[in-house]
Amino acid sequence: MHPRSWLFVPADSEKKIAKALDSDADAIIFDLEDSVAPANKAIARDVLKGLTKRSEGPQWWIRINPVGSHFHKDDLHLIGVAEIYGIVLPKAEGGADVTQLAHRTGNIPIHAIVTETAASLFGLLSYRDPKSPLAAMSWGAEDLSAALGASSKYDATGELSFTYKLARSLCLAGAVAAGVQPVDGVFADFKDEAGLRAEAEAARREGFTGKLAIHPAQVSVINAAFTPSDEEVRHAEEIVAAFEAQPNAGVLSVGGKMVDRPHLVQAQRVLERSR
Repeated sequence: MHPRSWLFVPADSEKKIAKALDSDADAIIFDLEDSVAPANKAIARDVLKGLTKRSEGPQWWIRINPVGSHFHKDDLHLIGVAEIYGIVLPKAEGGADVTQLAHRTGNIPIHAIVTETAASLFGLLSYRDPKSPLAAMSWGAEDLSAALGASSKYDATGELSFTYKLARSLCLAGAVAAGVQPVDGVFADFKDEAGLRAEAEAARREGFTGKLAIHPAQVSVINAAFTPSDEEVRHAEEIVAAFEAQPNAGVLSVGGKMVDRPHLVQAQRVLERSR
């Protein structure tokens, strides 16, 4: 399953964890990195050790501290917790970071955040490794803007500046090239539901299949945006059925419009997401 919504929650806050667990998020990311102060890292790990997962519910992931961090090795002690489905690796700079982590964690799925440093923008194709446990790639603008010394990540019109749009596009292309899930970054203003909906729907149109969330209120909007509508499913079924009826055809007419093989691939992906 490709989670539509990936909800971050600080691992040192039992109150926020409880709210996250009551949400409809497809995946919860217990954060041991940016949202937890250094003095609370050990407390956060103890909280995670005490959690008990229900038989059904979202996937549980943990965002560990980066490779080379003072806290990285201690975070890895949580990998033996049976409820943890996968690891979110922040500030990844290339496929070698995933390989290094996998040497310590085995076949546990890894979700790499791949655009948070200056060097990371030059390694987006290096994640393409069929033997890797990499499952997803997402991007982040906040850490990247800090790494680049930017005063803002927005241009004069209020849109993301070119550098951050580039990082987003490279993440999308890199994830598809690697055969893993492309996940769109966070929408920081959790009170702006209309803005989140517009951004999530745009991300889905471009090819992303999920989005990071920083508040439970964002989950339903993200889930809806990445769930194909009944109309989209019906149209996809018509395209698939048309090609099944004429498997040797290159171009067909469906609903009064010409469709070809790329449309078939898109239709198949719509049906996969609907399931």
